[in-house]
Amino acid sequence: MRHNKKFNHLGRTASHRNAMLSNMACSLIKHKRITTTVAKAKALKKFVEPLITKSKEDTTNSRRVVFSNLQDKFVVTELFKEISVKVADRPGGYTRIIKTGNRLGDNAEMCFIELVDYNENMAKTAAKKATRTRRSKKSAAATEAPVAETVEATTEEASKAE
Repeated sequence: MRHNKKFNHLGRTASHRNAMLSNMACSLIKHKRITTTVAKAKALKKFVEPLITKSKEDTTNSRRVVFSNLQDKFVVTELFKEISVKVADRPGGYTRIIKTGNRLGDNAEMCFIELVDYNENMAKTAAKKATRTRRSKKSAAATEAPVAETVEATTEEASKAE
């Protein structure tokens, strides 16, 4: 029975799981997008989103709490300087999981996990499709008529000159 066991243990001991999630969180903050399995991505989402929320308030205590989880001072600095500024107005949901299919060797479900505000392709609003306009017969006839008149005028001038 699995009463009150809310998180995925990922087939690892507690220390191995904590170290793996810490390293994955550091990689996500450094590179803004990582490729992993869906189970690890979901576990990472639950691990890293509270840290990003904590980074919105730049106090000594919040830095210490985040550092105790990440153990990399360069990543903590980047989290508090860059990422917290970008997500300051967002009330949560800092990461996005995009499934990419199954891995070739063991058929594990693979995905991207990325920081939402750092994906330029998704951040742009959907561009309007330019509707193709057909030329009406009137405009086509109007463009051809002056050309025909100029040809006739030049032939008339040439005949008068002779």
